[in-house]
Amino acid sequence: QVQLVESGGGLVQAGGSLRLSCAASGRTFSTYAMGWFRQAPGKEREFVAAIRWSGGSTLYADSVKGRFTISRDNAKNMVYLQMNSLKPEDTAVYYCAADRTWNTVVTTSAIDYWGKGTLVTVSS
Repeated sequence: QVQLVESGGGLVQAGGSLRLSCAASGRTFSTYAMGWFRQAPGKEREFVAAIRWSGGSTLYADSVKGRFTISRDNAKNMVYLQMNSLKPEDTAVYYCAADRTWNTVVTTSAIDYWGKGTLVTVSS
């Protein structure tokens, strides 16, 4: 069992930066692939970024590539999403996710555990 709690959301102007954090509980955290998803009002939840359990591989949605960076600290049971050059279209609730399988970490329906989300609002 893995429990996830996000923090770090807030209001920021376009061009600004935010760092999201995800605190995970559970002894097997280090064996999970971890990801970030987001859901904007009226839209479906979408994949943003993922990192393999070892931290050796990462994936990004095209819309955030070059602006967002995912990282993890297995010793602290933490996952981070550094978001730079934020745009109004990045406004959404951001969710931390854990998946036992790297191959499915980009698929919303395959995620094993979800956090409750943190709201990011980017003003123009």
